[in-house]
Amino acid sequence: MTVKRQYVVTQALISLAVASMLGACTTYPWDTTQAPAPTYRTAGGAAANGVPAGFYRVNPGDTLQSVAGAFGQRAQDIAAWNGLTLSSPVAPGQVLRVAPPAYAQATPVPTPAPATTTVPGAPPAAAQGVLMWPLRGPILKPFIAGKSKGIVIGGRTGDPVRAAAAGRVVYAGTGIEAYGPLVIIKHDDTLITAYGQNSRLLVQEGDAVAQGQPVGEVGVDSNGVPSIQFEVRKDGKPVDPLAWLPH
Repeated sequence: MTVKRQYVVTQALISLAVASMLGACTTYPWDTTQAPAPTYRTAGGAAANGVPAGFYRVNPGDTLQSVAGAFGQRAQDIAAWNGLTLSSPVAPGQVLRVAPPAYAQATPVPTPAPATTTVPGAPPAAAQGVLMWPLRGPILKPFIAGKSKGIVIGGRTGDPVRAAAAGRVVYAGTGIEAYGPLVIIKHDDTLITAYGQNSRLLVQEGDAVAQGQPVGEVGVDSNGVPSIQFEVRKDGKPVDPLAWLPH
């Protein structure tokens, strides 16, 4: 796992420490309580955008403020690390440092974001009942507080798995065996959704996604049953996804 990929996931999920769906000893991208961290790789094995660890290539529509928000940094810090001012424009293709220059030697202390900060491209903080179903199908495994972290939704292999709300992809990879190909989306400073057990991923880390946008395709579980694992975390704690979905 590159420093950039580890840093992005850690910053986005710094307060989340959850147990495995299938075993309590497995370490996950949102679990920062165990060390050392495991190695995760996307299909290409390196950073998806082709820039060095700790850097980000600007996309159309990005601003200094939106890039800072996406990586859990302060805009003034991003500006300082890149010799810019807060009013400096950024251009598509420009490469920005998004991790502290000394990150490789010492883990920085995260800077708390204002409560009103949202992920670039995302709507205001989602409220209960406004997430959309990532997949329509039977609930094969329900959420049980203290025993499970989400729900399992049955489907058909290859069906699209859709983002439950707009946000920013903070993890997209295949390095966690219990989840298979996994996508994690940060919707705002308090809400995160996870989509596991895909057969194919359709997004990369750093992508801004719209509500309803396909982020993966339905895969099968260890018993060959077509389904996905869907989890919702509010303020770092697993909550029942059904409380957040329309009935």
